[in-house]
Amino acid sequence: MPLLCRLLLILVLACGAAPDVRAQAPLALDDAAGRVDAWPAITVLVEPAGPLGLEQARAAAAQFKPPGGARGSLGLSKAGVWLRLPLRVAPGSDGRWVLDIDYPPLNRVDVHLVTGGRAVRSVTLGNLQRFADRPLGSRTLAVPLDLPPDMSQGAEAELWLRVQASGGLILPITLSKPATFHALALREQLLQGLLGGLGLFLVLYSLMQWLTLREHLFGKYALLTSASVMFSVFQFGIGAQVLWPDRPWVELHAGGLCALLASAGSALFVEHALRPHRWRGFAALMKGVAALLVTAAAAFALDLLDVHQVSAVIGTLGLAPALLGLPGAVVLARRGDGVGWALLAAWLGYFVATAVMVGLIRGRIDAGFWSLHSFQLGATLDILLFMRVIALRLKAVQLAAQRATREREALLSMAHADPLTGLANRRGLHAALDHALPRATPQRQVAVFLLDLDGFKAVNDQHGHEAGDELLVAVARRLQASVRSDAGDLVARLGGDEFVIVVGGLREERQAREVADHLLRCFTEPFALAGGTPCRLGTTIGFALAPADGAETALLLKRADAAMYRGKQGGASVVAHAG
Repeated sequence: MPLLCRLLLILVLACGAAPDVRAQAPLALDDAAGRVDAWPAITVLVEPAGPLGLEQARAAAAQFKPPGGARGSLGLSKAGVWLRLPLRVAPGSDGRWVLDIDYPPLNRVDVHLVTGGRAVRSVTLGNLQRFADRPLGSRTLAVPLDLPPDMSQGAEAELWLRVQASGGLILPITLSKPATFHALALREQLLQGLLGGLGLFLVLYSLMQWLTLREHLFGKYALLTSASVMFSVFQFGIGAQVLWPDRPWVELHAGGLCALLASAGSALFVEHALRPHRWRGFAALMKGVAALLVTAAAAFALDLLDVHQVSAVIGTLGLAPALLGLPGAVVLARRGDGVGWALLAAWLGYFVATAVMVGLIRGRIDAGFWSLHSFQLGATLDILLFMRVIALRLKAVQLAAQRATREREALLSMAHADPLTGLANRRGLHAALDHALPRATPQRQVAVFLLDLDGFKAVNDQHGHEAGDELLVAVARRLQASVRSDAGDLVARLGGDEFVIVVGGLREERQAREVADHLLRCFTEPFALAGGTPCRLGTTIGFALAPADGAETALLLKRADAAMYRGKQGGASVVAHAG
């Protein structure tokens, strides 16, 4: 008797606990709504031990329960999951709807439409099925539903779905009118085209820069960007729709391979970007991380690792580039370096996007537009900020090159300039003549004037070397002011009290003598020494013309010097031509 009582009690409790399969409110399909979220009307059953057929699932209807957790996600499950969705078509509806599951990486989805207690349509979807067999050639898993005419009076039907996936069971299920479905599909295709096109442009640009400049930072950027773009192409079904239809191996491996290679590219890129500011062992460690990620990609391609193991690798090693590079980026940011700020912003976006995606996969965040696109938008932000890093690094290299050029030019200028007067010295004079003389013609002659100061030795002996130096500087300034700087005329000091002036573009000897007379007049006014003491100087000028008097620097200077000495013999303030 006690045993019988216990059995009766268990039966009563079981009957009382069993939910009414008709108690779940059906999803109302009203044509005016255009699009309806199916999740509130769904109940689910995880297969307890092996796959169930449709009839077995219907027989277990009492065990279906409303999904817990976030809307549109059932988390991770290696087992198949059945979903039951009761429908009620509003009176006056034409019964034409589209069932859409906006998460293409689901491996297999069996869809059964049941009306009147029997299945009137069964369709198999999924990224491992032949794309040509899909009822709609869309990137998502979609089925057009032509509900029976008698449902226009408010009759009911049921959708039974069995879902199997190697990754997360993300199920953003909606029912839409065909026009609404196609409009939303077109908008999503446009968005994917824009983001994918941007990524493709950046990849091609970086590859061209890499091949042209041989800057390896561009090659590493191309690796991480191409892998990131291809991950989005896989995740949003564009690959199965356009690039690799009916390639099950690619669909099974594309996501994991792209994620691993993107992480490897990120490690190499960050190591290179922080190279001027890295700590000891940083480069070897980052390259080691990249090597491990590439090894994991090879193992996954050979099916030595499964998707869950790849997820674990990405969740650990995939974070290494950001975590290891963080100290260097913080140091740069504190110094005001834009590279540090760009890296920090990129990693912040990456962590936020990754956290949202992980929450979505684990069933803790609702499936919606922003959560489904979070990783793609975060990856787009990353590649744009990484391109900013490249631009800043190239700018730093350019500035360093400009500084080196200025320093080289300064050293060159010092080597070719007289330290006292700032005029060209003998080396600078020879360089200028070596450049000008080959271009001299009888119609555009080059004149070389050699000046020797008259009376300078007496001033130097009487007032001292400091006064002599001061006088030489004053003479240099006056001569510099007397020539045509815009025409390229040159004033040089050979040493002591000898100066040389080079004037080009002369048509005849008469013009050269006019220049020499002008130079003589520069010495008519006295020079003022420190304290206002006036000092008068004269000069003797010898000149030679190229090409008439010679076409070589040494010969021309020699003849101008000989002419100057002949002038000295004839008296002070004389002009003598070498011809």
